[in-house]
Amino acid sequence: MTSILYIGGTGTISAACVRRSVSLGHRVAVLNRGSGRRPLPPEVELIEADIRDARAVRAALGDRRFDVVAEFLAFTPEHIATDLDLFEGRTGQYVFISSASAYEKPPRRLPVTESTPLRNPFWQYSRDKIACEDVLVGAHRERGLPVTIIRPSHTYDERMLPTLGHWTDIARMRAGKPVIVHGDGTSLWTITHADDFAVAFTGLLGNPAAIGEAFTITGTHAPTWNQIYGWLADAAGVASPDLVHVASETIAAFEPELGPTLIGDKAHSMVFDVSKVTQLVPEFRTTVTFDEGARRILAYHDADPAAQEIDEGRDALFDRIAAHARSAG
Repeated sequence: MTSILYIGGTGTISAACVRRSVSLGHRVAVLNRGSGRRPLPPEVELIEADIRDARAVRAALGDRRFDVVAEFLAFTPEHIATDLDLFEGRTGQYVFISSASAYEKPPRRLPVTESTPLRNPFWQYSRDKIACEDVLVGAHRERGLPVTIIRPSHTYDERMLPTLGHWTDIARMRAGKPVIVHGDGTSLWTITHADDFAVAFTGLLGNPAAIGEAFTITGTHAPTWNQIYGWLADAAGVASPDLVHVASETIAAFEPELGPTLIGDKAHSMVFDVSKVTQLVPEFRTTVTFDEGARRILAYHDADPAAQEIDEGRDALFDRIAAHARSAG
């Protein structure tokens, strides 16, 4: 039995990994502030502390050791420095969740592999993840830190809509309003269900062959964005959604906040070679494609009115962008 400490543990990806770890019979603890977004299995020990408060974490953990510490809430080198101070020397494996958005943009060749250069001049989030990796790789080389780096791409569950407007897009489809799709909708986008991701992730925990290595974890399902929006429309009962295709740069000009995630990631076809992780976790494969994923998403949201949040600002933005696109021809 492996003892695992998840830092976070209730997010889209980490909650699925916690469930999978429990199902495999591991001893699982989760460290967070006690206000998680998803419920924890009853077998999980909750340790309440804010990972940004090192003193509180030390008090909560005492002198405990864990076979694995899985860090889902580190986003900057400063976060990593705190973690190393807290956990180095008392875990057999420190697992850092980086991001596949760290791979070079635009990609020079596909599929992307673990040896693809890390360079994203468009998105600060990705550059920060690269900087985190640099600190950890240096610690591994200099002091033998038992680190494993994980690079997921777009990972979702039934609570997360992968489109620009999230539930606002579904509401617009059902109202017959135009829905904005970046680019021409034909670029390929690897989208992975969290339950599939968890199979690969948990297969690396406590695995000596994973120490000192980086792994891309995505499925092999890479539909076009037109297919993604189309499957959501089908699941929403909309036969002919009004999809308006707009260049990513134009969307970014209207809403700069969307620029980095589009130009620094979603605007490009992204297909990954996951043979490295499947060599260590041969049972890992895609079992949930997005046609099924879309049905799960709509079933969840339709059953819970509280989940049907419409962003009025984003709704008005899409009206302006659609009007601009159509006036421009």
